[in-house]
Amino acid sequence: MTANSKSHPTPDEPPYQLMGGEQTVRRLANRFYDIMETAPQAAELYAIHPLPLDVIRQKFYEFLSGWLGGPALFEQKYGHPRLRARHLPFTVNEQLRNQWMFCMNQALDEVIENRMLREGIRQSIGQLASHMINC
Repeated sequence: MTANSKSHPTPDEPPYQLMGGEQTVRRLANRFYDIMETAPQAAELYAIHPLPLDVIRQKFYEFLSGWLGGPALFEQKYGHPRLRARHLPFTVNEQLRNQWMFCMNQALDEVIENRMLREGIRQSIGQLASHMINC
């Protein structure tokens, strides 16, 4: 049975492991930005990101790695994520949060096979995205 096909996660297995580790987390991060680049529903969100997206894709992968219970790559390079503080220079309203979640929801649906795992991540990251709203 592969990590993606497990139906009953156990408390000692972090989402990072359950979803398949580095390769799957990287696919999730990249798919998120692929969707952002191409979906008309995320045009406003895409417009505020620095181009090219190579650096931010890597940083997002590193953040997700630690956030999902894998190696704390982002913290090792940049220190504590302090996400809200890092996003304060940008106007983050509910519309941008919803565009961000549109991209993440689609990426989760495409990358994470296990429904329970996918929905757990969706709920947690949705709360985090809502916390970024600063106006």
